[in-house]
Amino acid sequence: MFEQQGCEWCEVWNEEIASVLPKTPEGKCARFSRFDIHNPSSDLLKKIKPIIYTPTFVVLEDGKEVWRVLGYAGEDFFWFQLASQLKKLHRKCDLPD
Repeated sequence: MFEQQGCEWCEVWNEEIASVLPKTPEGKCARFSRFDIHNPSSDLLKKIKPIIYTPTFVVLEDGKEVWRVLGYAGEDFFWFQLASQLKKLHRKCDLPD
């Protein structure tokens, strides 16, 4: 997740999803990291397209970007999008149907 200070939708995501994600099958399937768009600290970030808007969620597989969504449209849509994209990974995840 790419975020920045003062991002209202990042705060909403934090309230609705952040504490739950690590306990879910989706959270166990994909390692979740957070980055401030104004302080990129990972060489991995040099391999993806620039991040302009927050929140932006990116899924990487083998160091390559395979999915990106801009913004946060609520809990239901977030879970649906995340699960559907994780099911497309070459690596199998133990996700409910």
